[in-house]
Amino acid sequence: MARSDGKWFLTRVKQTIYRYRMIEAGDSIAVAVSGGEDSGALLYILHLFRHHAPFTFNLQAVFVDLGWPIEPAPLACYAEQLGIPFTIEKTLIARIVFERRQEKNPCALCSKMRHGALHQAALRLGANKVALGHHLDDAIETFLLNLVYTGQLKTFKPQTYLDRSGLDLIRPLIQIPGQTLSSLARREKIPLIKNPCPVSGKTKRQEMAGLLDELSSRYPDLRQKFRSAFLDSPFWPLPGK
Repeated sequence: MARSDGKWFLTRVKQTIYRYRMIEAGDSIAVAVSGGEDSGALLYILHLFRHHAPFTFNLQAVFVDLGWPIEPAPLACYAEQLGIPFTIEKTLIARIVFERRQEKNPCALCSKMRHGALHQAALRLGANKVALGHHLDDAIETFLLNLVYTGQLKTFKPQTYLDRSGLDLIRPLIQIPGQTLSSLARREKIPLIKNPCPVSGKTKRQEMAGLLDELSSRYPDLRQKFRSAFLDSPFWPLPGK
């Protein structure tokens, strides 16, 4: 549960950034924004961190337009208020996935294409790092997905280097529970865009989110137990290890 002082999350994000050397002097970071609470909160938090960091770095917001009939103008205005340039990367991903390919399980292909478009935009903008809004709940859900459906014990890392593009993927919110970000988005009135994807809320990941909520109702400190376990395991290795 989020603490009431409204400040602790920034301390936790700072600890994450410094622990994994996610952001350093001179970095140019493309922040992936989708219109959801998580990515909106990420943009806001990195804006705050930029004012507290003992070094300078650049931020750029990137919105990958999948081709749905949505209007990202509210996000662009919000980024402008924070003094962060906003770029729209137009694609035909929705049409390719749902009309041309008619994928029965579209999430994997959509994710691959979205990330490809995001990385392409980041490189064009001169960024050396891409920030994603994945949080603690996402890491736990990924762990549960791998355990239940593949029999593997793994989740994504706080930071990943991509050999092909030369970009670093960073996840500054990886130690923050999802509910904290939802509360922050409401408090700061971060603009949201409803996800028009026809499979939104009907995925295996959503099942794992429900499972996590169910388990957490019985064991209230479960999320923090997962966090401690991840920090002390090879899942979240320190740089150079």
